[in-house]
Amino acid sequence: MLDFTFTEEQEMIRESVRDFAQKKIAPIALEMEKTKQIPEEIIKGMAELGLIAPTVSPEYGGQGFDAVTAGIIAEELAKADVTGSIPVFYLVQASWGHIFDKYGTEEAKKEILPNVTKGKWFLGIATTESDAGSDVVGTRTTIRKEGDHYVVNGEKMYISGVREAYTRGGGHITIAKQNPELGAKGMTLFYLPLQSKGIIPTYVDDLGREGISTGGFTIDNVVIPKHYIIGEENRGFYIVHEGYEYARGLISVICAGAGLQSLERGKKYLKERKAFGQPLAKFEALQFRLAEHYTKLSFLRLGAYWALWTYDQEAKGKATRFEVSKAIAMAKMFASEWSNAAIDEVMQWQGAFGYTRECPDQAAWRAIRSFAWAEGSKEIMRVIVSRELLGKEYISYK
Repeated sequence: MLDFTFTEEQEMIRESVRDFAQKKIAPIALEMEKTKQIPEEIIKGMAELGLIAPTVSPEYGGQGFDAVTAGIIAEELAKADVTGSIPVFYLVQASWGHIFDKYGTEEAKKEILPNVTKGKWFLGIATTESDAGSDVVGTRTTIRKEGDHYVVNGEKMYISGVREAYTRGGGHITIAKQNPELGAKGMTLFYLPLQSKGIIPTYVDDLGREGISTGGFTIDNVVIPKHYIIGEENRGFYIVHEGYEYARGLISVICAGAGLQSLERGKKYLKERKAFGQPLAKFEALQFRLAEHYTKLSFLRLGAYWALWTYDQEAKGKATRFEVSKAIAMAKMFASEWSNAAIDEVMQWQGAFGYTRECPDQAAWRAIRSFAWAEGSKEIMRVIVSRELLGKEYISYK
């Protein structure tokens, strides 16, 4: 029997997060575009509520939340922070904290995850390079085993949270080629502390999400211990895609939440703003546009939670990896596009004010635009769905 309701516990979590987010985050959101950082008191508050990497097991300081519950938190943070900075800070650590918890060594988890969940360290993901975005196999960074440790060389770019990990502590889950001749089957995943000797960070001036840094780093003969390897050697390609799927599901919920919240602001404006002697809400042309965007985003929200639910079902043996990949890709395929279209509409309703920095919707538009490629481009989502529908023998890149 179908049931589209959340559990009582999940509703309580939503209310708790919403209360914190609307009281503490929403009032200061636009300030992050000037300060270029998330206020320390916000990070502390999130840690106290268990909102940093809540997908991590309780024994390492997390809440052990499933993907759907993680999505609820993501949605409420997206509704409160128009800059998208805190949602990104959250989704990266929730997604990759889950992967670290699932595949990391016991020694590494005890060392790293409690510091992440307490908000002391930042945990990110670093796979992108100049010639390796969607094509992960194009990675040039290498890792080689030397005795009881590993040596890493290469470069990563367009990575979230570089400054946070470099200054606060922490690091990034990183992928590199260990046996290049094996292609996807020769890549290894590992944890790379960004304060390691041989790491040189660089930074990018992003269009949006300005409260969290974007950058890169060169890796010059960086030595890491063997317990920092995540999963088995040469299995990194497969593990990292599992993490991508978790992140894509959260991104889809974030896009829906941000877009629907923008429409709420737009509805209020349409009712209050008058033109030609009557509220804008009286004009049928605007009513229809509101109805269309609301319908699309409502279905996006439903699809995003279904995708996260499917992710959870795999752990119960009730869904296959292929079903998860398809569900997640379908949710993310139109997520940023539909959300941006709705936010753009709200900006249009507000006229000249919509084009000013004082308008919260312009910040939301810039943040959501990044999700058209973050953790997998919308084009790749189409490739994945096509692959699962037609079969691997019809994929275009082989």
